[in-house]
Amino acid sequence: MKFYLIADSLTECSQEDIQKGDHQYVAVVTTEEYRSISDIFKMGVDIDMDLKRIRDTKAVVNYDSLMGTFNIPDHETFSSRKFQLAFLLDERGIVFVDDDDYTERLLLDIQHSRKWKLPSLERFVYDFLEETIKNDLRMLDALEEELNIMETQIMAGSIEEYPMQLNEIRTDLLDLYKHYEHLIDLAKELEENENGFFREKNLRYFRLFTERVERLKDNVTQLRDFIVQLRDLVSGQLSIKQNHIMTLLTIVTSIFMPLTLIVGWYGMNFRYMPELDWRLGYPVVILCSLAIVAALLIWFKKKKWL
Repeated sequence: MKFYLIADSLTECSQEDIQKGDHQYVAVVTTEEYRSISDIFKMGVDIDMDLKRIRDTKAVVNYDSLMGTFNIPDHETFSSRKFQLAFLLDERGIVFVDDDDYTERLLLDIQHSRKWKLPSLERFVYDFLEETIKNDLRMLDALEEELNIMETQIMAGSIEEYPMQLNEIRTDLLDLYKHYEHLIDLAKELEENENGFFREKNLRYFRLFTERVERLKDNVTQLRDFIVQLRDLVSGQLSIKQNHIMTLLTIVTSIFMPLTLIVGWYGMNFRYMPELDWRLGYPVVILCSLAIVAALLIWFKKKKWL
């Protein structure tokens, strides 16, 4: 477990320091640790849950505290891994319940990168929420670049069938979209300040966070639309390719139909066929066949079928 005071910066302290009440505090504990020392926080909430079964990012208002959970996708690898943690909050501070080291890593980043002229619990919560999405814009830009490259390859004919990678990206974007919706709901719940834990003038932090997440959600929506366009583009390219194949087959069939007629005509076993006894009959049939093929090719060329 670790304890911090919200002063000019996030300052590590002891358990006794947070009990003095001189500063608002931040605590990070595991589930078992919270059960053993929950009395010192006096939030009146028992956490009896399996953090690994958390499915949503949300906040729930209690009588004398605010409780919530985070279910954050791994944006770096887009694996199935999720970072799951819970939190409890009142006007004195916030307690994170995390059985992994995700929260501690975020707090370490805040400790090293944030200095506050007007330290407050609201500003800390804003910075913590910002840390959870700080790399999201860069990640979405990388996805957009990947889709642009894929579009170029499709147009160039390098990709001849629907790439399964698009389905994976689409699934990841759907996961992100839902996550952003939950974050927006969480920020709005904080902004409502039902229990009066936050100062009115500091509620703007939660509005700023909501606006930023909404922009990220809009980016995700645009990328999802882009994937639909790429899917249609692949289908269009496949249709064009199939049309070319059908055109080629039609041309070949059209060329050989008159030749097949000639073969069938002169393959008939009639006794009196003057061409059969004509010395130039064979070369004349060859020349006629070549002339038919040439005429058909010229005609196809004029019709722009070739």
